[in-house]
Amino acid sequence: MTSILQTKTPLHFLNPNKDALVAEFVGKPLNALRTPAFIVDRAVFAENCTKMHENARDWGATFRGHLKTHKTVEGTRLQLVSNVGRTSAVVVSTLMEAWGVVQGGLVADGTVKDILYGLPVALNKLDDLSALHDEMTRYGGTVRILLDHLDQVKFLEEYERTQKHPKKWSAFIKMNGGLKRAGILPEPVSFKAFMRRVFASSAISVFGFYTHAGYSYGSTSLEQATSYLTGEVRLTNDAATMAMEVLAESGNKEVDNRPFVLSVGSTPTALSATAEAKLKMTSTLNGTLELHTGEQISSRRDLAWYKPIRTGNYTMLDLQQVHTTLIGRPQISQKVLATVISYYPGRGSDGQDEAMCDAGAIAMSKDTGRIPGFGEVVGKSWKLGRISQEHGILVQVPPDPESGRTNPTLKIGDTVEIIGQHACLIAAAYPWYYIIDSDEGSDTVVDIWVPWKGW
Repeated sequence: MTSILQTKTPLHFLNPNKDALVAEFVGKPLNALRTPAFIVDRAVFAENCTKMHENARDWGATFRGHLKTHKTVEGTRLQLVSNVGRTSAVVVSTLMEAWGVVQGGLVADGTVKDILYGLPVALNKLDDLSALHDEMTRYGGTVRILLDHLDQVKFLEEYERTQKHPKKWSAFIKMNGGLKRAGILPEPVSFKAFMRRVFASSAISVFGFYTHAGYSYGSTSLEQATSYLTGEVRLTNDAATMAMEVLAESGNKEVDNRPFVLSVGSTPTALSATAEAKLKMTSTLNGTLELHTGEQISSRRDLAWYKPIRTGNYTMLDLQQVHTTLIGRPQISQKVLATVISYYPGRGSDGQDEAMCDAGAIAMSKDTGRIPGFGEVVGKSWKLGRISQEHGILVQVPPDPESGRTNPTLKIGDTVEIIGQHACLIAAAYPWYYIIDSDEGSDTVVDIWVPWKGW
């Protein structure tokens, strides 16, 4: 049997220290790593970030990067600054991510100036959010929140009344576009009543309207993704229109001269946000939607709102995104390295062979997609067909020349590369990422990224 490079259990890295990890692993070939291991190609990751900046530019929109997939300082820098554009606005899913941005120096150096906490505001986290707000304010930055219930508004008012220096929270109103995950339905009577109460609040300043077309992951064409994007824009546009009517009825001039922000986007809809898609979408709207790149406009009555795109998965991508047909496999920047640990000739359906690898549900997640299985083996006509907690069963599939998966050979001791279904959940399993760079040669570790873990 071919000599197998041995690895060791990195017990002293249980609390990851980047400098120690870099010293230990940078320069090592991939087959010297303990598996399962999470690998990110920095060059592809950066190219995906550049492409999204191009989409935002071509669409005439600002951009807000979601950090939930990679959760790293290094990934954030690539996400926000490219050779075709830059933004300083981010969305986070956890306060650990928000504080990671601050402690990683991204606020102090001006990379991040605007943080949106991307869940409806949690009442038991207001002290933490306030401390984050104060830290951001020190550097001229902003923290924004999401609202979708009047109890949140009431609690914020009560909370601010107890503060020495009460503040107004900059808030997006979260809209429910049918996904039923969070948000307010755009029913005119109840929505206008909600907005009257919010506009009257001493603790809230309405920044804009926010929605997420999670169902767009079922897209299988540019046309379908564009239709979902159109739906997102229509929903937030309708919300802004009703809010404008509420303001007109109230005669409240104090808040009448600032543009609303229409915040839309998921990875499929953001990938479809091209100049061509913008023309198609404009033709489907009942009227003209003006999309501004953050310019201050004098009056809301002249459709004075602008729209940022926001998305997160696009940096890494996965099989769920391949199914949409909006990306190709070469655009996927992440993969899991696994080792074949046993082999079972003829055990599978129709007498096909099966094998076992050391990447299971913890390493790959149990998310599935429209492409069958839990993952594809790169370059080989095998897929990850079944998984248990710490191991997976690889099953043979017919060769697929289009994807380059044509090699049927597999043996015990082989290291295989697996592209999984959902990069966000896969990345969450790993205490650090091994970074390679296909522009420099893709089989050697060039850096380590340590993600922000916890909530």
